[in-house]
Amino acid sequence: MTGRLVLAATPMGDVGDASPRLRAALETADVVAAEDTRRTKALAHALEVTISGKVVSFYDQVELARLPALVADVASGKTVLLVTDAGMPSVSDPGYRLVSACAADNLAVTCLPGPSAVTTALALSGLPVERFCFDGFPPRKQGQRRAWLQALKTEPRACVFFEAPHRLSECLNDAVEVLGGTRRAAVCRELTKTYEEVRRGTLAEVAAWAEEGVRGEITVVLEGATPVVSDPADLVDEVERLVDEGTRLKDACALVATTGVSKRELYETVLASRKGRS
Repeated sequence: MTGRLVLAATPMGDVGDASPRLRAALETADVVAAEDTRRTKALAHALEVTISGKVVSFYDQVELARLPALVADVASGKTVLLVTDAGMPSVSDPGYRLVSACAADNLAVTCLPGPSAVTTALALSGLPVERFCFDGFPPRKQGQRRAWLQALKTEPRACVFFEAPHRLSECLNDAVEVLGGTRRAAVCRELTKTYEEVRRGTLAEVAAWAEEGVRGEITVVLEGATPVVSDPADLVDEVERLVDEGTRLKDACALVATTGVSKRELYETVLASRKGRS
């Protein structure tokens, strides 16, 4: 039989979120590669399943060293199950390097979908999240963190990221200074666990709350930036520059038009500007 790598999402806290497919995979996989072998064995015990295959550790510090043997296992026809401590492998957890290595050798890779702190926090945030980006963990050093926040100043998509509880207050205070206190956010703590909590409000409000100290696993959802509405007259010179370089006027307007300024509006403004100069 052809071997395969199986990535499986594990519960973030409530073991009731475990899927039947995860239970079956834990019981039948030839090899279980686990970010923390003790936590994976504890999960299996809570699910009342017995892991029959070999269990190996697969955390950040040993990830590269484990790759050759795990790829060889899949190539030899074995099923390798990859699980992390909670949520989906590869999402700020080990996984993508093993997927990439198997894909490079044309080996089968599949996934058992399930819990993810990213999508759970987005759903609970109460913010517009039709479009979003995920940024993992912010930089630890303040200068780099502020530069990262500066890049989000004009990001129209909602941004979801993780943060360590002991750095949350500093991060949110930096966000207030860089992004302004009125930008909305949601701080999700201990998702699916007993003490689950979601704080929604402006950045100033959630930053003030976090100053008291926060514990647990933290996921933050930041509202996307409000699009800046440009005056079409400010874009005329850029359109004319493209036209001078050989671009058709309508095409140039399509390239330069921004949110808040339609192609038609810009086109008419350029024509009016030309008429005014003639």
